[in-house]
Amino acid sequence: MHDSILKNTSICFDLDGTLVDTAPDLLRVLNVVIARDGLAPVSSESIRALIGFGALAMIKKAYANAGRELGDSHALAQLKLFLELYAAELYRKSRTYPGVFEVLRGLKQAGSSLSVCTNKPGAMARPLLEQMGLACFFERIVGSEDTRARKPAAEHIFTAAGHRGRGPIVMVGDGAPDVRAARAAGVPVIVMSYGYSPLPAEALGADLVLRDFRALPSALIKVLR
Repeated sequence: MHDSILKNTSICFDLDGTLVDTAPDLLRVLNVVIARDGLAPVSSESIRALIGFGALAMIKKAYANAGRELGDSHALAQLKLFLELYAAELYRKSRTYPGVFEVLRGLKQAGSSLSVCTNKPGAMARPLLEQMGLACFFERIVGSEDTRARKPAAEHIFTAAGHRGRGPIVMVGDGAPDVRAARAAGVPVIVMSYGYSPLPAEALGADLVLRDFRALPSALIKVLR
């Protein structure tokens, strides 16, 4: 992995569906919240299409799918409850995807600058990554409220990278917001097909699509050359 092309390259990672399978904990909390209004539990299959655009969008989609009205004030109240419950126990069922620890360690040793660029609130992303033992790999963990404009805005990537082009930047994610942000920033993007995109990964327009995180180092070298 010690290819010189990786040295001083800024690699920005999405979190949910890219580094960590957070769906089980998000599903657990979402179902507690919507049960207060008598909604049936969301299935583990459908939750994956709701992740990636922020907790409020996930809640609204759950109500829409159930054919239930959700006014703005009640949506915000449900969001507040969701965030409180999720923050209280971020890491009960979430797991890193195979190869994440080894690949991040190798990239850091190769001299890459690693960061997280997530639409999850930073106040949750940072403790989650700390609890999972991943925070040590990243120079910055930039959540939705830590930047002037979140993904799909280019600003989010530049904030995570810490620069706007002093060196190469690559975005690694799993969904349309990642690809759109990368295109807006003018940087390559690699998508993980195992993530939470409601669209097939191959339809998102990424430079490369991977099925396994362990294939990332060679994919990075390919898009950087």
